[in-house]
Amino acid sequence: MTDNLNTTKNPDSTGPSPSPPGRIKIIQAFKSLLKKKDFDAITWAEIAKTAGVNEGLIYKYFNNSRNLLHQVLAEYLKQYLTEIEFALKGINGALNKLRKFIWFQINSANRERVFARIYILEVRTYSGYFQSETYKLTQEYDKVLLEILDEGIKNGEIRDDVLIAHMRMTIFGAIEHICLPSIIFNREMSPDDFTEDLCKILFSGLGKSN
Repeated sequence: MTDNLNTTKNPDSTGPSPSPPGRIKIIQAFKSLLKKKDFDAITWAEIAKTAGVNEGLIYKYFNNSRNLLHQVLAEYLKQYLTEIEFALKGINGALNKLRKFIWFQINSANRERVFARIYILEVRTYSGYFQSETYKLTQEYDKVLLEILDEGIKNGEIRDDVLIAHMRMTIFGAIEHICLPSIIFNREMSPDDFTEDLCKILFSGLGKSN
């Protein structure tokens, strides 16, 4: 099977070149398989068969299965970065923004179980992840939270006697741990209830004492 590998822009085009159809098919096939199987159990032969392409095409675009996994995760993260920036618009107050940020994280994990499982359980145990585009995108996501915390410290909503980096790690860690049983065992997850419980705990520690 052949596929158009030419990704050069049309001289009259002002937007990015579309992704080749074969690459799109491979990513879609991989996502569908991840809903049914663990990453390590998926073979290139299965991906090729599901996508309707040959295995050589997968190698051309992604080189190895770990790179394919990172590419899938990067696409999710790009979408989430756009969504969280929009979700926070018009919200006043750092704690209100933080509540929305926490809800967004939990709701995203609930809505996209495959993404959450990949991010929490798969990629970060591999050293190459920290040199990947995916890791750079997670750093951009971290900046969103750091900006909220910095705003809260500056306007007096959030205490200033704890390192902001430790606040960030505590918040992300709490979100992951409250979601983890639901992700692993495919249990029901209530973003509203989970957010309320976390905010009761976290805000009592983050809030600035009078």
